[in-house]
Amino acid sequence: MLAPITQVCKADPSVTALLGESPLRLYPHGEAPQDVAKPYAVWQVVSGSPLNYINGQPEIDRYGLQIDVYAATAVSADAVVSAMRKAIGRRAYVTGFGVDTVDSVTKNYRKGFDVAWLVST
Repeated sequence: MLAPITQVCKADPSVTALLGESPLRLYPHGEAPQDVAKPYAVWQVVSGSPLNYINGQPEIDRYGLQIDVYAATAVSADAVVSAMRKAIGRRAYVTGFGVDTVDSVTKNYRKGFDVAWLVST
């Protein structure tokens, strides 16, 4: 079972107010449709491991996720990141802050953060 990022974000009204509901513009990395409306976000698993015990099988897996938001303005990117951090922060740990750039070709703003998510097996 993967980290339930889509379910958590879909259940949060402040996230859906920014990323829509049907569809929620949150996609696994590489799966955002061409010309998708902005803002939108993508995520990917960048690390993972079971929490091992000496005397038994692991009951929890740790997933490291990278989340990137793309928006037409810095203000919009910041708003989405803020809403997503609050929603995800109730279920996982924000562990770092990633990129904060403007693409030289598309002029889209990109802002990211990293999350450690513990998932029961």
